[in-house]
Amino acid sequence: MSTSTSAAVKREARLDTAVAEPTNVLIVGVGGQGVITVSKILAQLCLQNKLKVKQSEIHGMAKRGGAVFSHVRFGSEVYSPTIPLGQADILLALEWAEGLRWLSYLNPDSGTFISDTQMIIPPFSCRDRERGATSNYVHRTLDQVKQHVPNAFAVDATGMATELGNPRTANTVLLGMLSTALDFTVEDWQAIIAQSVPPKTLQVNQKAFVLGREWIQSDKHIAAREHVEEATPPAAPMVDNVVVDLEITEAWCKGCDICVKMCPERCLVLNSNEIVELTDPDACTGCRLCEWLCPDFAIAVHVQKIETTVAEHR
Repeated sequence: MSTSTSAAVKREARLDTAVAEPTNVLIVGVGGQGVITVSKILAQLCLQNKLKVKQSEIHGMAKRGGAVFSHVRFGSEVYSPTIPLGQADILLALEWAEGLRWLSYLNPDSGTFISDTQMIIPPFSCRDRERGATSNYVHRTLDQVKQHVPNAFAVDATGMATELGNPRTANTVLLGMLSTALDFTVEDWQAIIAQSVPPKTLQVNQKAFVLGREWIQSDKHIAAREHVEEATPPAAPMVDNVVVDLEITEAWCKGCDICVKMCPERCLVLNSNEIVELTDPDACTGCRLCEWLCPDFAIAVHVQKIETTVAEHR
């Protein structure tokens, strides 16, 4: 039997054994992370496997930095495009707080929670604009999530993608994790990813997919619990000082001026070459607004905390 014939038989077998109830995947995150791209890849994969699929999304009003979500439902028959409360089989979160916000949509008995530990903290979650300001961001840990959702996984997908050389492949790391929870072949996943990413990034995306898949199939997710707890902001305010370093990749900056217009401290400008520059490093508080709003990932904000005691500030 040829490879193509064998693949066709497998697809028909999956279709024949498909249950009446559709599979529900809810994908959530922040504007600019690629929620819609991830959902479209999954929807296209379903179509290529001769499954009926419906997709519903909210993104138009979010812009970059706002909340975005997408419902993907597929099976032998799908009538509604939206997932009922408490009936999502998989909740895939590209940002930690958004994942927590949508937990009520996950099936509490059999649902699977997969999340990046990336925390995109809005500037308005801070009590003030000083460096080291106390954040009102969520303080829930993975162990607390597991008390309500037994199948819960969290990983620093953004960090893993950065180590591969391209932080934009964080979504592909998560797709690799997602692939272990759905009945599609690795070859099908790799083929649809190849159709969906720029040709010059195909190799790194393939590596990212394999990395995410291998991570969730290993015991690394158990050891990663401590990382999630450390990454979650402490419930009690700390008194710190911080050093902020703004990394600008000039080759990626297209001079859109968004970061300049939105910087709360007005310490960014476009130079004569229409490339963003930091004019006053001391004024930068590390709020990350420029980093989150940049559509081309040209800005990276590095904040190093220098912990001090309350007595040292008196």
